[in-house]
Amino acid sequence: MKNMGLPENFLWGGAIASNQCEGAYDVDGRGLASVDIQPYGEDRFSICMGKVKNLDMDKEHYYPGIDAIDFYHRYKEDIKLMAEMGFKALRLSIAWTRIYPMGEEEKPNERGLLFYENVFKECRKYGIEPIVTTVHFDVPVALIRKFGGWRDRRMVACYEKYVKTIFEYYKGLVHYWITFNEINMVLHLPFVGAGLVINDGEDKKQIQYIAAHHMLVASAKAVKLAHQIDPDNRVGCMLAAGQTYPLTSKPEDVQAAMEMDRDNYFFVDIQARGNYPSYALKKLEREKIIIPFQNGDIELLKEYTVDYISFSYYASRCTAANTGDLDKTDGNAFASLRNPNLEISDWGWQIDPLGLRITMNSLYERYQKPLFIVENGLGARDKIEPDGRIQDDYRISYIKEHLKVMKEAVELDGIELWGYLAWGCIDLISASTGEMSKRYGMIYVDRDDFGNGTLERRKKQSFYWYQKVIESNGECLE
Repeated sequence: MKNMGLPENFLWGGAIASNQCEGAYDVDGRGLASVDIQPYGEDRFSICMGKVKNLDMDKEHYYPGIDAIDFYHRYKEDIKLMAEMGFKALRLSIAWTRIYPMGEEEKPNERGLLFYENVFKECRKYGIEPIVTTVHFDVPVALIRKFGGWRDRRMVACYEKYVKTIFEYYKGLVHYWITFNEINMVLHLPFVGAGLVINDGEDKKQIQYIAAHHMLVASAKAVKLAHQIDPDNRVGCMLAAGQTYPLTSKPEDVQAAMEMDRDNYFFVDIQARGNYPSYALKKLEREKIIIPFQNGDIELLKEYTVDYISFSYYASRCTAANTGDLDKTDGNAFASLRNPNLEISDWGWQIDPLGLRITMNSLYERYQKPLFIVENGLGARDKIEPDGRIQDDYRISYIKEHLKVMKEAVELDGIELWGYLAWGCIDLISASTGEMSKRYGMIYVDRDDFGNGTLERRKKQSFYWYQKVIESNGECLE
């Protein structure tokens, strides 16, 4: 009988993203990216949705990505703290515009390449495996101006050149790659996911699916290049995951939930199985959406599927055939009905630990490929006590309950899981709201929503708790 417990080589750690932590947006030759021009405040969401064209910074808004938490200059300090927690892996991303500032230069920016080389070497100094996302919601602004983002096929060649450069340069330093962060976001936040601005009179869905196809082709090309350059490379896709529940047992509600899940799985069906699923082709046909296939696309997608499925999990979803005036959740790019059986976070996200196990089973049964949880955590308001402690028991409780069901999925359901990476292991800018007060980290950063603060790092109670979890390989969760 197989031993219970997690594998000895289980990759415990955390996850961050360049656009939410690095800052130094114009340092050492870096170019302007889509993530830099998303302001804090009420205008942020309309820009992220691609409803408002905003390709410059103005004096009326605060842009939190300009400085973020200054990981660019403090990465040694931060990685040392992560090593103290016991990290086996750290997920981070490369800023495309640090390597190719305008997106299509003849030669890469050597200073950008050197920065990430130093970061990866710092990780390896402590035995931390870098898990690297090639694109985490960032598109060079120059390519948005020139091509309109991923709506244009020429983006594929620019991306191919970029990933070839980093695969070659970091050969031996990085073995785990993720192509696009939460690729399904192109259907929910078009500017965030693909640098899309939808102009008046344009068919939004058509443009989104054109962009999606180009990103899927680019992802397959990345898999091909990664394996050619280094056979030890493992390349994964990345999904914003969460099982959809029917609001009731009415067959119509069950059907609605199935269709919502299909919309979510659409990308991974192609990246992991190698072709457009029949349900998607029929739906696109009904909606008169044309996929811009070119010669070789079908064969490329078929041959170069991903090695593993990585995903974020924060909440399950809920829907019904007729949503009408039913209560909906706040604070999430995904439209979801309020599940009356679940508690919600300060930002309206539904808390559903068991939903993680359900989601893992759905993904594993569907794709039969290794899974990797690369984001999970709780955004909350943290308070520094008079004695300097940050007693974030709510975060410990949230992660603990998710780890319990994660272990059950491995031990009882037989799911192959490579690792667990807590999102925002250090406080950073929220991608959805631009806030610092929406804190996910186990390391506190003295920074507020308007960029004020010393940037001092401070260990929270969850830091010491997670340290014991990793040391015990998940056996000690109390």
